[in-house]
Amino acid sequence: MPDEPPSVSRRRFLRDAAVGSGALLLGAAPTSLMAAAPSALRFPVSDHCDGRRFFNPRRHINRDWTEIIRWKLTSSPAPWPERVPITPVPPPPAPSGRDLVATWIGHSTYLLQSPLGNVITDPVFSERASPVGFAGPRRVHEPGIRFSDLPPLDLVVVSHDHYDHCDVATLERLALDHPKAVVVTPLNNGPILAAAGWAPQRIHELDWWESLALPGGIGAQITPARHWSNRATGARNGRLWGGCNLKFGDRGVHFVGDTGYDEFMFREIRQRCGAPDLALVPIGAYEPRWFMSEMHCNPAEAVQIHLDLGARLSAAKHWGTFQLTDESREAPVTALAAARTAAQLGAEAFRTLAPGESLRA
Repeated sequence: MPDEPPSVSRRRFLRDAAVGSGALLLGAAPTSLMAAAPSALRFPVSDHCDGRRFFNPRRHINRDWTEIIRWKLTSSPAPWPERVPITPVPPPPAPSGRDLVATWIGHSTYLLQSPLGNVITDPVFSERASPVGFAGPRRVHEPGIRFSDLPPLDLVVVSHDHYDHCDVATLERLALDHPKAVVVTPLNNGPILAAAGWAPQRIHELDWWESLALPGGIGAQITPARHWSNRATGARNGRLWGGCNLKFGDRGVHFVGDTGYDEFMFREIRQRCGAPDLALVPIGAYEPRWFMSEMHCNPAEAVQIHLDLGARLSAAKHWGTFQLTDESREAPVTALAAARTAAQLGAEAFRTLAPGESLRA
């Protein structure tokens, strides 16, 4: 979703930001229609890159500032609680054998534990998902695991540059406190990580379908997602976005990045990577559909992603932590239950967890 931070008065802030920062919000035209000069090419030319900027295959829609204003002037966001009280819990004991344990910390942050090592996805422990500390979406619950209680990490996954997924303050802490960890991220997100204190040899920028093998037996492959990228600095769509297919020996976890539904993309991921034991699938930040459908799936589409991937089990992410769009906090959970029923799936096939709750795959 657009990550320009709303203040306490979300409509007024974003309307003013859109008018005052038109160049940032407008960005470039769909880059699939642009031809970069050969001397200016920075990245491999592909079905999702013209050599300088990235785009979605088959179709790419850039929302402009007039659409942002339209959304903010016509929407009626459902009220969210200011705070949802939770008690952070210690991480589960290290698993043994072939077990995988996934713990939802909040939003898109999951701790994945296996006998081969530990992985954290899109780590955000800050109070706000924003480039500034005084404005922007504020979390309504604490992280389900305290930062200081994290076990030693081997791999950090950063799926894209939006502030609710790429939190510099958290990345700075991880760089210092987990010196053995490396980070995997799509192309051109490395400078953000370098600025957060990660040494070059610890940063692995990958294109879609490229992979990294860690010495301990964990593998990571960046995979497609239907989304976009932008921060307060840098070119719009100048950094790639994606998901990450993780291997823990012969066990698989697919971390679905922020994504709109695509009728081909997730079937291709299954074909190339195999059906995962566990998929982590976004279910929130999807209203209004006219604005969000190209970048965020709704719960019914999340169920279809679960089916397209052939996942044995799925768990929800990207809901309930930050109010980013118009639906209520609990709406994704209710809609997911209805979508499971419509697809004749049991409740255990695609679960929502409380912050700090774990499942074993």
